[in-house]
Amino acid sequence: MKRLFGSPGRKSGLILRIGQCMSAAVSIGVMASAPGFSSTTAFCYLIASMGLQVLWSFGLMCLDIHALRFNKDLHTNIIVSLFVVGDWVTATLSLAAASSSAGVMVLFVTDTDICNVDLNLSCNMFQISIAFAFASWFLLALSSYIMFWLVASI
Repeated sequence: MKRLFGSPGRKSGLILRIGQCMSAAVSIGVMASAPGFSSTTAFCYLIASMGLQVLWSFGLMCLDIHALRFNKDLHTNIIVSLFVVGDWVTATLSLAAASSSAGVMVLFVTDTDICNVDLNLSCNMFQISIAFAFASWFLLALSSYIMFWLVASI
């Protein structure tokens, strides 16, 4: 089996998982601290999706740390197949949540100008949270692509 950049049990894979987990956690923290986020379903979905991504990435990050510390091989058929399915599911949910939240922000900022009218909404914080959600999705998409190639090489 090939040893690709970002594959499980390598330092590059650990760095990818740390980036995914931290980006998703920052996205949740910024969105949850913004007043008025709960009035929009897309923002609540973003928090739920990023929460799932934090749990998934944190679990795999712990598994990578264990594999690096004890020199374990994580390139078995079952483990890599599980990684592929989990990465693709969380990547799809994360992209859907980030895209729907970005669409709502376009509606708020350009189409309805609600950010200037309603002072209870913190549109700048919403945009920062969405940017971190897209960053987290990008790292997860990269990891999903690597896992796909690992499954193909088994």
